[in-house]
Amino acid sequence: MEALAPPAKKRIVIEALTFLEFFRLVLSAPTLLRQPRGNREQVLVFPGFGASNASTSLLRRYLRYLNYDVKGWNEGTNTGDVETLIATLARFVTNQAHQQGTTITLIGWSLGGYLAREVARKLPTRVNHVFTLGSPVTGGPKYTRAGPVYERRGFDLDDIERAVFEREVIPLRVPVTALYSRRDGVVDWRACIDDRSGMTEHVDVTTTHLGFGFSAAVFMTLARRLGSEDE
Repeated sequence: MEALAPPAKKRIVIEALTFLEFFRLVLSAPTLLRQPRGNREQVLVFPGFGASNASTSLLRRYLRYLNYDVKGWNEGTNTGDVETLIATLARFVTNQAHQQGTTITLIGWSLGGYLAREVARKLPTRVNHVFTLGSPVTGGPKYTRAGPVYERRGFDLDDIERAVFEREVIPLRVPVTALYSRRDGVVDWRACIDDRSGMTEHVDVTTTHLGFGFSAAVFMTLARRLGSEDE
């Protein structure tokens, strides 16, 4: 197998086709609207690197339609400051779980999914399930098109990769459903595969990286997996 690497620059062309996901979503609406409904279970959704709650608004709206109590985060734009964000989000999740008196499902897009996993690693009694959407769980930004942005900020990608690996010393005790796409033009899809934790289910969906937030295939997978937990 070839070594992990950021997707080739030419694959960015695939991301230009993201607008097609809107058409697929519209065509799939009749089926999506008939998916199992929740019972006001708590769901928090985290955006990807450089994005804010606006990027996940359509996903959150759909899950609210399915009768989940869905919230975004309170951190504005995702700056990529992983250590600070893990600590901040762990406090946020703890407070939400305490206020609601229940465990919480976390959904994260790209870096948001990695953050969700790490919060769940710290809070296994507060989180009941994590869904990651195109999230690099191996290497951090090293195998993504965002790597050069981190380097320009003075980060060493090898150091980040080591930090990611070291966090794995504490095992995940919360089930994770990892959605990835072989068409991803931003993240090497193989970096989304968790071959260390036995708690992870992998689901191959067809979408661009930028399309994870409004992909019919992603919405369908989330609706069915969340619905099965309610049975």
